[in-house]
Amino acid sequence: MSLAAFPQSVRVRAPGKINVYLGVGGRHDDGYHALATVFQAVSLYEEVIAYPADDFSLSVSGMDPASTALFAETVPLDDRNLAMRAAKLVATATGYTGGVHLEVRKSVPVAGGMGGGSADAAAALVACDALWETGLSSQRLDELAARLGADVPFALHGGTAVGTGRGDHLNPALARGRFDWVIVTSEEGLSTPAIYGRLDEHRAASGALSDDPPMSLEVPIAVLQALRAGDAHSLAACMHNDLGIPAILERPVLDDIINEGLEADALSGIVSGSGPSIAFLCDSPENAQYVQSELTARGRTALHVHGPVPGARIIST
Repeated sequence: MSLAAFPQSVRVRAPGKINVYLGVGGRHDDGYHALATVFQAVSLYEEVIAYPADDFSLSVSGMDPASTALFAETVPLDDRNLAMRAAKLVATATGYTGGVHLEVRKSVPVAGGMGGGSADAAAALVACDALWETGLSSQRLDELAARLGADVPFALHGGTAVGTGRGDHLNPALARGRFDWVIVTSEEGLSTPAIYGRLDEHRAASGALSDDPPMSLEVPIAVLQALRAGDAHSLAACMHNDLGIPAILERPVLDDIINEGLEADALSGIVSGSGPSIAFLCDSPENAQYVQSELTARGRTALHVHGPVPGARIIST
């Protein structure tokens, strides 16, 4: 099929995520840790625009023009980029012999524990499938997503879900109503492998068993009940992240930020994923706006988002 026969472009939007709960088990021989987590997709989005091309290429910008230079400096444009790998994976899986130019427009912090790269990959899977009209089924897209990374399948679906295994075995979780969050971001990311390594070191030093984290590796019933009830106060009481301690050990200012958010009347605050983004749960949009303004006044970069929101979706062709 000639390039002229394809759509001129396909634009796909995919959300970042918060780990409302994250329990981490022992390190396996393959280097990965067993996880039990609850994801919630939030209204901080990545966009990927796919254009017909003879080869594979990628460009990166920020949704906010002021952030474009930062993203251009920190996001790889080669096969280290999950979006690029996703495009090539679709081509290989379907036998497509052409290429694509991907324009990635970012809002989710890089290496911020909110799954921005995974959102890019999910968006690229959907965009290339639509652009090339390869007709992949939802099941096949899920299979390809799982090959790209543990968070990519969730970015495809969005909403709220329980993840086990490496976090890629998903089961939808009912979440009623809307949850309002304030996210405090950082210009400098944290390495996910380094934070997991810190966790292992901390447990070894403290004598904690790797399969006996501070909370049960199974998702507590209280978390799922709070989500099902749409009760932010109940959810705040049981939010937890095993990676919070190693992230704070790596970057102690994160503990200061959490205390600032609590002083500003947030219900609860935790490190998101492997950090350094901090997620504060609020009891209403108005409360979230107040918390955001208070943290901004302290010099923090604070964003008001809500969830749950859908996963990767085509928004224009």
